[in-house]
Amino acid sequence: MDQKFDPATLDVRIYMRELGQSARAAARALARAERATKDRALIAMAAELRAHGAQLLEANRADVERAKKEGCDAAFVDRLTLTAGSIEQMAAGLEQVAALEDPVGRITDLVRRPSGIEVGRMRVPIGVIGIIYESRPNVTADAAGLCVKAGNACILRGGSEALHSNQAIAACVRAGLAAAGLPEAAVQVVAIADRAAVGELITLSEYVDVIVPRGGKELIARLARESRIPMIKHLDGVCHVYIDEAADIEMAVKIADNAKTQRYGTCNTMETLLVAAAIADRALPPIARIYLAKGVELRGDAATRRLVPEAKPATEQDYHTEWLAPIVSIRVVAGLDEAIEHIAKYGSQHTDAIVTGDRSRAERFLREVDSSSVMVNASTRFADGFEYGLGAEIGISTDKLHARGPVGLEGLTTQKFVVLGHGEVRNQRGGD
Repeated sequence: MDQKFDPATLDVRIYMRELGQSARAAARALARAERATKDRALIAMAAELRAHGAQLLEANRADVERAKKEGCDAAFVDRLTLTAGSIEQMAAGLEQVAALEDPVGRITDLVRRPSGIEVGRMRVPIGVIGIIYESRPNVTADAAGLCVKAGNACILRGGSEALHSNQAIAACVRAGLAAAGLPEAAVQVVAIADRAAVGELITLSEYVDVIVPRGGKELIARLARESRIPMIKHLDGVCHVYIDEAADIEMAVKIADNAKTQRYGTCNTMETLLVAAAIADRALPPIARIYLAKGVELRGDAATRRLVPEAKPATEQDYHTEWLAPIVSIRVVAGLDEAIEHIAKYGSQHTDAIVTGDRSRAERFLREVDSSSVMVNASTRFADGFEYGLGAEIGISTDKLHARGPVGLEGLTTQKFVVLGHGEVRNQRGGD
């Protein structure tokens, strides 16, 4: 190991400030880069990932073995594990981002004012993005690609549990940047496991413009309390599927199954199933049979337990819980109004879905459920930047300002006013 990263001699504060300074300089170079140059970098990154797949899997194997030895749960290990398929998905995601239109420099809403000037808005990079994430090494490639395409430099701080994986992916990213003639400091992965690095990163307000945390609720809550830098975040994903009385039973069973069991450890997995009382006796039993066959623990209210005796009694806290595990909370509700009220009380404004054949009820659900993604007749598992056609996502935002939902390219840019004049001068008094 380079002496620079020797834990016995490293000054974390100085190291993180050096990363910040390098990132700020690289951001200026990226902001003026042409789309073709950025796209070449992304395509080169994808090629590097494919070419070094064996090395990536070997590095990841070391991380996974360590996690298992330390007793990490199955959902954690699942998020940490890379496969040949996930490496290909990372590469394909980079290529999909390269194929997207570049938002940087786009002028919209151009209007000619009575004075003769034309006023519009231009999409511009944010600058430097700090991203703090746990366990998922694919975030390293996804974040790098999105930030580069949007003209931002980034500092990536993955969890210590994925240090080998993240560094291996970072090497591919750096090679891709170099191949396109862009500064390698445009994407920097923190090379130390010291947790003090996180505390330093969230205070580098002179170098870092936005922090994006991806991880458990405790991590994000801590960062929200301590960060001196604006954040794009969501705390948890208490996602719902509501089966309306006008639902097609076969469709409802299919969606409820997929939303819960396709993957357990993701933020867009359904955690609470709501079923209209008028359809519960037909919808709940077949859904419960599938869950039980797959080892999913059921926790339900009294009406649920009358229809599904295997369900355990649900507590008030259960409906607030993001399980990230094969456990599901179930409640039978009177109808649409009660379902919307339940979601407003217990939900986390992440992703909620209705299954119904009634258009007016679907439209009410879309209007009244205040979540970053609201769906009709589809699994909550679709709440993902790749599935939305964003190429990849840097995270999900449940904030209401700047970016909301899966954050892709446009969410990593901001706007500034531009004025196109023809020699006009202001004659009237007033204003600023």
